[in-house]
Amino acid sequence: MFAMLFIVAMAMAQGKAKYVFYFIGDGMGVNQVNAAETYLGALEGRIGIKELCFPSFPYSAFVNTQSATNGVTDSAAAGTALATGRKTKNGALGMLTDLTTPITSIADWARDAGAAVGIATSVSIDHATPAAFYAHVGGRGETYTIGRQLVESKNDFYAGSDFVAPKNPTDGGKDLYRQAADNGFTIARGYKDYQRKAKKAERMILLQDEEASKKDCYSIPYAIDRGKDDLTLTDITRAAINFLTKKQGEKDGFFLMVEGGKIDWACHANDPCFIHELIDMDNAVRVAYEFYQQHPDETLIVVTADHETGGLVLARNRYELYLDIIGNQRVSIDRLGKDLKAMHEKYGEKYCWNNVKTYLTENFGFWNRVNLTDMQTQRLENAFNNIMKGKGESVETLYQKDDELAVTVRDIQAECALIGWQVTGHSNGYVPCFAIGAGAEMFHGRIDNTEICKRMAKAANWKTPAF
Repeated sequence: MFAMLFIVAMAMAQGKAKYVFYFIGDGMGVNQVNAAETYLGALEGRIGIKELCFPSFPYSAFVNTQSATNGVTDSAAAGTALATGRKTKNGALGMLTDLTTPITSIADWARDAGAAVGIATSVSIDHATPAAFYAHVGGRGETYTIGRQLVESKNDFYAGSDFVAPKNPTDGGKDLYRQAADNGFTIARGYKDYQRKAKKAERMILLQDEEASKKDCYSIPYAIDRGKDDLTLTDITRAAINFLTKKQGEKDGFFLMVEGGKIDWACHANDPCFIHELIDMDNAVRVAYEFYQQHPDETLIVVTADHETGGLVLARNRYELYLDIIGNQRVSIDRLGKDLKAMHEKYGEKYCWNNVKTYLTENFGFWNRVNLTDMQTQRLENAFNNIMKGKGESVETLYQKDDELAVTVRDIQAECALIGWQVTGHSNGYVPCFAIGAGAEMFHGRIDNTEICKRMAKAANWKTPAF
């Protein structure tokens, strides 16, 4: 279906890109995309893929991701390459490898050309990928400084979960929320609040509601864990398009970067719920595609990634794959650990293995829809007993710490689905790039990550610095 639509679209898009969308799936390697489409096919009971929207775009490329100093990049250096067209040292944002010389990004080039600018993510708005488009710091951990540079920037729209470090380190100083207001930003908490405030706002920062941030200011919830009132990446994308379009009376087109940040978080934890994050980002891309259909001659959509995370392998020495098993997962591995801890507190001394077994049946399909061997069942029960004896060994990855039982559940699920993980960090695997619209023909073959923003700017006729 999508393939036929995009054959027509390929012939239509020949003009200047006035509206430019830049989607970045953090940690989204080629196998992550393949897994999501193969999973959807498996849910329909067949071998093969069910097409998502963005992987069916008419133009595609393989992208190199190494940084200036490392064969395996981190998100800061990769984000900087994607945003500025220049490679840098791992950990640096918007700076050359000397950690002194600031460099401009495509957001700056777009704004200088008269376009409205939006930067959005499913994680905190001061995180590495969004920060690469507006910040200039030697270390990605300088979160307050990054946030201060955001509120002092001249961009029009930001969205994400929240600021990680909003408090001013100077005693009595204004926090970032007050600084943002002083600099002309209206802060909205949730999509409904955005709808109430957007009409009168000159510039906007959209965050999740305060209750959600009290639970976790670092990101919006995983798609698999989401409640009905949680902010979503689709909400964020709709709000961004709405707000940037509203600016058209005084601006010439727009540039919008949207990051699907928790694909990476799930892959760091080797949690197959990354599939739901990838599908969730595809739903956000569909919102942009709806806009493209209304402005096919003036819109460019590019979807890529900063690096691959996890070293994902879709095989385990058997010529079979059972990704449909992942369809039985109802919660993230992170949520699993928290739920079992809460259950232990609730039942106290009455907390037992049968409580856990019931939970795993309901939320992972174990022993019901997913057959486990006696040895696998024993491993789960042993992990539970170790925790109860205070001897359980937890595993800490970049964004979460999982107890022995959660790790065992994760590992057994992967064994049953026949998928494997090489690392809990990043890899140097190729990442994909997909494009549709005005200038999309420039995105093909094999390209370096530094080329993507340059080609987008060329499509939009935005002036770039000398490289």
